[in-house]
Amino acid sequence: MGRSHNRIILIGNLGKDAEIRVTPGGKSVATTTLAINDPAKKDDSGKPGTEWYRIKVWGRLAETVGQYLTKGKQIYVEGRLSIQTWKDREGNNRYTPEVTVDQLLLLGSGSGMSSGAGDRESAGTGDRESAGAGDMGDGHNDPAADDIPF
Repeated sequence: MGRSHNRIILIGNLGKDAEIRVTPGGKSVATTTLAINDPAKKDDSGKPGTEWYRIKVWGRLAETVGQYLTKGKQIYVEGRLSIQTWKDREGNNRYTPEVTVDQLLLLGSGSGMSSGAGDRESAGTGDRESAGAGDMGDGHNDPAADDIPF
């Protein structure tokens, strides 16, 4: 079987404060939503549309940053994308994109504008328990580096 890869990178604003809970197995999880402006998706009045993603942060990362994930805060996330299927009250199938976060950067104020470097906080999982903005590389090898707003 061929190689496969599931990786997503998003920058957007939180749609609500994170809800932090502990699973019966004792693992912490922070759940929130992330709004991404999509200029290609227009509403009826011609304004740019919004794509919504459910965000899940697990373990020590959830414990570390969960309190900072507040409505309106701009964040950068890297993780794995899955599509959750559920039925609405009328019995129709509904779909929600969900990102299980591996890396997360708190970018700026709730206004969506990135503040100075002193306002940035970051965290990661796995081998890199804490990642700073400099850990994302210098942009020379990343074709999308021009899209990152800092």
